[in-house]
Amino acid sequence: MNYSYWELKEWFTNIDFTIVGSGIVGLNCALELKKNDPKAKILILEKGMLPQGASTKNAGFACFGSLSEIIDDLNSHTKEEVFNLVNQRWKGVQLLRTNLGDENIDFQQNKGFELCKDQAFFEECISQKEEINQRLKPIFKADVFSISDNNFSFQKVHQQYIVNNFEGQIDTGKMAAELLLKVQKLGVKIVNNISVDGFVETGNQIEVKTDKITFKTTKLFIATNGFASQLLQENVQPARAQVLITKPIKNLHIKGTFHLDKGYYYFRNIDNRILFGGGRNLDFRTEETTEFGETAIIQNELEKILKETILPNTNFEIEHRWSGIMGVGNQKKAIVKQVSENVFCGVRLGGMGIAIGSLVGKELAELLK
Repeated sequence: MNYSYWELKEWFTNIDFTIVGSGIVGLNCALELKKNDPKAKILILEKGMLPQGASTKNAGFACFGSLSEIIDDLNSHTKEEVFNLVNQRWKGVQLLRTNLGDENIDFQQNKGFELCKDQAFFEECISQKEEINQRLKPIFKADVFSISDNNFSFQKVHQQYIVNNFEGQIDTGKMAAELLLKVQKLGVKIVNNISVDGFVETGNQIEVKTDKITFKTTKLFIATNGFASQLLQENVQPARAQVLITKPIKNLHIKGTFHLDKGYYYFRNIDNRILFGGGRNLDFRTEETTEFGETAIIQNELEKILKETILPNTNFEIEHRWSGIMGVGNQKKAIVKQVSENVFCGVRLGGMGIAIGSLVGKELAELLK
């Protein structure tokens, strides 16, 4: 198809900054670029009808790690690295709230709860609780983790659980809509249903090749997270996360965000429903994919845990299922770097997009300074 003079002039000519990906990182990158250069012409390319990766498909946890997750991270990272990870996640959540406002994203701090499979695992975690609380005190100025009795009537788990007193939750859809609105009000253009096939650096410009059109830009920012390997040679593996949600449940008494099995399973309340996701540890190999979809092995296990552990005495129906694509690696720290003279990337959010996406986007834009 030949584009008109008007289309080419308005959308694809004299572009200062092109961002690939309209998720939380890409949109925050655009916000910061506009803040630093209000007159810049910015174009965001999005291959989906809506943000395609995990930004609109996650569970909406404003979290920074359960106690067992932090303990697990200490096995593969230094204490300083783990402290910095938690600090960055906490700072990112606060930036998200500041940028968009709690009411606009329906932010609630109903605390996080970790369910332990047995007493041995519970005691293993609790044995390190005080030390981790002390290490995190410079960030939170109070104890993060405490213990509470199981008053949600969960079954097949230890009857005490570990409470994260600072964990919150948001409405993911509202967050994305508010971010899109804020960016577009600044004059940033977003083109949907367009896939970037590649790019070539020619002198002081980048030639961007898409499935619809080829055009030039001065700088290119790649914010595609789990899809990063399609455009970059970086240590980012895709990780699919499967989710389901129930129909509304009368008198639902469960409130908060909940973690099970080192965070591989997670659930929460939303609109009198239970949203429940995870289980990729059942089949890591199959879930290392950029293909959306659900599998019987994981969906069946989610339903089993929902019926036997979370809602053992409650009738419920599953209304909807979906999946999202995260970007992970052998290190939890996000990759925010200059790839070449005019190409930059902010990827590998490790399933913590709500927590660190705003901060990664801001840091990505600041690479120009």
